[in-house]
Amino acid sequence: MLNVANAERSEQADHAALITLVETIEALSATRTVEDVAAVVRSAARRMSGADGVCFVLRDGDQCWYLDEDAIGPMWKGQRFPMTACISGWAMLHGQTVVIPDIYADDRIPHDAYRPTFVKSLVMTPVRPQDPIAAIGAYWAVGQTPSPDTVIRLEAMARATAAAIENARLYASLNEALERRTFLLRELDHRVKNTLASVQSIARQTLRAAPSPADFTDSFESRLMGLSRAHELLTRQAWGRTDLRDVLETALQPFGGLADPRFTARGPAIALTPETAVALHMTLHELMVNAAKHGALTAASGQVTVVWRIEDVDGVPSLALDWVERGGPPVFVPKRQGFGTKLLERGVARDLGGEAKLTYQPKGLSYALRAPLSNRIAASATSRVPA
Repeated sequence: MLNVANAERSEQADHAALITLVETIEALSATRTVEDVAAVVRSAARRMSGADGVCFVLRDGDQCWYLDEDAIGPMWKGQRFPMTACISGWAMLHGQTVVIPDIYADDRIPHDAYRPTFVKSLVMTPVRPQDPIAAIGAYWAVGQTPSPDTVIRLEAMARATAAAIENARLYASLNEALERRTFLLRELDHRVKNTLASVQSIARQTLRAAPSPADFTDSFESRLMGLSRAHELLTRQAWGRTDLRDVLETALQPFGGLADPRFTARGPAIALTPETAVALHMTLHELMVNAAKHGALTAASGQVTVVWRIEDVDGVPSLALDWVERGGPPVFVPKRQGFGTKLLERGVARDLGGEAKLTYQPKGLSYALRAPLSNRIAASATSRVPA
């Protein structure tokens, strides 16, 4: 009778373990994060194996990360160990399930790490043995040799866990892609609205100052192309910070660029936010167009020098940028201020909390911009000053 009762209890235990395994696989199919996977595995593996503790260990490069545990006493939750310094690492590196009836009789066990714990015996099963990404450890407080059925069930759970982890990572990747798509759509909407507002302002101000429809068309198209080139530059920079010299090069590009011997440019590396880069580009574009139509570049001997530096202005570190034209026709103060003049003297300086000044001298026009360093204008760690 006793043997029959023991057989019945064993059969019931096996049936319960099988049910637990099936329920675990169903629960793993619904997980969405690696943490969810760990939570399902740690509790289910303990119930199914009858162990006194279970650890869920992730491979993190060359380390084992004990992500979660369910045990009668504390083990190593949250800790990381080198792959070569713990039995979970050994199981993953070798792609093999390890059964150890007596941990103190096995040289692969770091005995000092186990002495503060209850552990006497263990099974460590790698998740995806051909290319391990995790391990499931089952531990007992009384020395024993876990049954082959227990080991088989833990290995079956490990196979289900591998699929669940991959699904969780795929879900996280898709979710991240969707979030990034939403962010990019919002950013695109913001930039389109800003661009349309800029175009509207340019059109309104150009029309107000244009003496004729033909002049309006020429000026408006020129400014739109300048805005377009600024956006092309920022797109190449992934709409991150842009160096002032690159902004200058882009603004001068339609007129030969910095390779043209009529231009001289020197100054340290200055990082500009996208908004500041656009504003400064439009400023330099206006100066360039004016130099080509009325200033230094209308003469064969004309020269344009652009110099910038960091200097103290009333004790505040500031960007100082100077545009100087020489060798062109005599310069006279204009009788009326157009949109370009207003943009140069008020636009970018006002935006940056600085000041700007146009100086009309017979020998050539000069433009001076002073703006305090800020999150919009920053000195880079390295300088790019041409020899």
